[in-house]
Amino acid sequence: MSSPSTTSYTIPKDPVIIECSIEKTLDVIGGKWAFLVLRELFCGTRRFGELQRRIAQVSPRALTSTLRHMEEKGVLTRTVFPTVPVTVEYTLTPKGEDLHQIVKEMKLWAAKWT
Repeated sequence: MSSPSTTSYTIPKDPVIIECSIEKTLDVIGGKWAFLVLRELFCGTRRFGELQRRIAQVSPRALTSTLRHMEEKGVLTRTVFPTVPVTVEYTLTPKGEDLHQIVKEMKLWAAKWT
């Protein structure tokens, strides 16, 4: 039986990272333009050009990056139509639609406290 002074502890080489579910949510919607993209897509399917016009201050590069990130996270789908020029539409997935209630609650909180 070991005495307390001789007990050894080992520190793992790769520490265990515990990810909070709120952090996971913020990873999906925490980008600068994500809320505005969600706001537009909550109203229905939108083309890239429509999103860009409705979110006037976003650059094409930033919008593309935001849309790709949200697509990778499974929040929206990107549909390409073989037209000239190519038509691209974005639609929320059921996972993306589930964010609607969260955004509504955040809006209510802001109305109450800001």
